[in-house]
Amino acid sequence: MRFSLGIFSREQTTAFLDKIIGWQRRGLPSQFAVIHRTDNQLIGYCGFFHQEVDGRDEIEIGYRLDPDYWNQGLASEAARTVRDHAFRDLKLPRVISLVHPENLPSRRVAEKSGMKVEKKTIFRGFPTLVFGISRRQWLRNRAG
Repeated sequence: MRFSLGIFSREQTTAFLDKIIGWQRRGLPSQFAVIHRTDNQLIGYCGFFHQEVDGRDEIEIGYRLDPDYWNQGLASEAARTVRDHAFRDLKLPRVISLVHPENLPSRRVAEKSGMKVEKKTIFRGFPTLVFGISRRQWLRNRAG
């Protein structure tokens, strides 16, 4: 949680879940549970967040996984799957990931998803790298 807003209180968690459920109910891209194939355990989430970054509405691929499941390629697998869903099924024009510059594992996840650093900014008070990929780039990479 070093690179985020910290551990949520019960009230913050409820507000977060209400926001995610609200997106689902309105038919907007949202979050997915990440279930580990081997032990069938809920280990986190991965999916879409609706963000405003420097005055521009963006759809971010974001995730959180239980630390017991880090360094197994699971975040990369989940992020690539969500990216493919964004472009193949939802036909979104682009997606981003917001990553603290010192968060090297999350930077690698974004890069493995085909994203490139587009700019540096401040997001929610933190220095942030904006990684992005367009549907056109994704299609070109798949054809390549």
